[in-house]
Amino acid sequence: MSNKYVTILDDRNPALRKKADPVSLPLTKKDSQILKNMLKYISDSHDDKLKEKYQLLPASGLAAPQIGVNKCLITVFVEDEVNDVTVETKLALANPKIISHSEQLSYLKAGEGCLSVKEPHEGYVPRHARITVKAFDLFTEQEITIRAKGYLAVVLQHEIDHLSGILFYDRINKDNPYYEIPDAIVIE
Repeated sequence: MSNKYVTILDDRNPALRKKADPVSLPLTKKDSQILKNMLKYISDSHDDKLKEKYQLLPASGLAAPQIGVNKCLITVFVEDEVNDVTVETKLALANPKIISHSEQLSYLKAGEGCLSVKEPHEGYVPRHARITVKAFDLFTEQEITIRAKGYLAVVLQHEIDHLSGILFYDRINKDNPYYEIPDAIVIE
C-alpha cells in the first residue's frame, strides 16, 4: 500500500534547524498544494480509521520544514471543548508572524510533542499565554489576524518556531525541566 501522505523529517535532519524562507503572495498553486497536503495529514490523523490504515501519528500542527520544504507555511488542526461542544479550528497559513503577545506565560502540563521528534524530551515548554498572529490564509486568500490563547496559542507558537529552526525541547529549562513558571497558566 502506498502512503498518500507527506513524509515527516526527524529532528536529526539539519533541514529542521534552518530558517524558512517567506513565500510570495498570492500563493502559487504549488505552495497552496503544499498547505493542502500538510492539512490533509493532520486532519486525517484525527480520524481513527485513517490514522490506523495509514499509520498516521496524531498531530495538531505541521510546518513545511518538517516535510523538507524550507518555506514559511504552517497548518493547524485543534479541537477544543467550548460549553460542551467540540469546536474545530483548521488553519493553513503562509508567512505567519506573531505581532503581539502577553507577558504572562503558559505551558502544557503534559509537555509538548512533535511529529519530527521521536525521542522523549520531558519538561515544561514556556509559551506566551495569549498571542496575536498575522498571516496569509489559504482559505480566504487574504491576510488575516488571529488572536489565540490556550492550546491554540501553544500550537501556533510551536509551528512558528519551526520556521526559525527552533524545536520545542530547545525551550525546556535544561537545569530543571519541570520548573514551575511563576504566574503561568497551566494547560491540562
